[in-house]
Amino acid sequence: MSIIVVGSVGLDSVKTPFGTAKNVLGGSASYFSHAASLFSQVNLIATVGNNFPKKYIKLFNQRNIRLDGLKQVAGKTFSWSGQYSWNMADPKTISTELGVFANFRPKLPAQYKKSKHIFLANIDPELQKNVLGQIKGRGSKIIGCDTMDFWIQNKKKKLLNLLKDIDIFFINESEARQLTQEPNLLKAARAILKFGPKKIFIKRGEHGVLLVSGKHLFTAPAYLMESVVDPTGAGDTFAGGVMGYLAMTKSKSIDTLRKAAIYGTIMATFAVEDFSLEGLKKVSSIKLKTRMKKFRKLVSF
Repeated sequence: MSIIVVGSVGLDSVKTPFGTAKNVLGGSASYFSHAASLFSQVNLIATVGNNFPKKYIKLFNQRNIRLDGLKQVAGKTFSWSGQYSWNMADPKTISTELGVFANFRPKLPAQYKKSKHIFLANIDPELQKNVLGQIKGRGSKIIGCDTMDFWIQNKKKKLLNLLKDIDIFFINESEARQLTQEPNLLKAARAILKFGPKKIFIKRGEHGVLLVSGKHLFTAPAYLMESVVDPTGAGDTFAGGVMGYLAMTKSKSIDTLRKAAIYGTIMATFAVEDFSLEGLKKVSSIKLKTRMKKFRKLVSF
């Protein structure tokens, strides 16, 4: 099974207490696609400028990622610069330059429309809605979506309109509280379900993940890490692990979703071990299974 991902591909400059990386590969679609490609073929839809390094195109090609939907146009690639403090929770944005991403109007190639799994990465909810309008037979597909505090604050009505058509919604705990004005996380999740999504993954960082649907609850701790270098893209990587596993298994049962949450959690641990996608580049099926076994031992009692 293949997956469509629509989102950003960019260049990041990141500073953490453990080092600095300049003009390295970033963007929500980059992290998602690298994680999901370990399980299924990924069809990436994004835009980059003519300054986008060829080595990153080569990196995508080395994975199970198709680039028919990656458009390179005249101008500068989307770039973000940020800095993390010791708690590594919320980065301080130094600068954001949209570049060619400001005029991004995603269009699905005809051959992509057969994909059963679609992920709308963190972009303007109006663009996400536009992508959904290009998809036929949505009832037979699994549509996942992510967002961020900026869209909740500035385009809440557009986001709520989008959520009516979403199967799986990914959101972090602070955003869940912001969207619902509900301090209790479980009540916030229940409130979000009323907006339309059938299932919700609430990402809780070092505190794990919460999966909520109409009849089911599931919570899992985070994998204990001794080395966290750069948390950028961890949430996108988690979503890639979840959606990739669902596409591979061709299932969306609650048991499959529970296991997908663990695969997403483990994939994210590889992302945070190094800057950019350096950690994800080293992931193999064997390394993933090894870490899964350690996680099972960690949580069993």
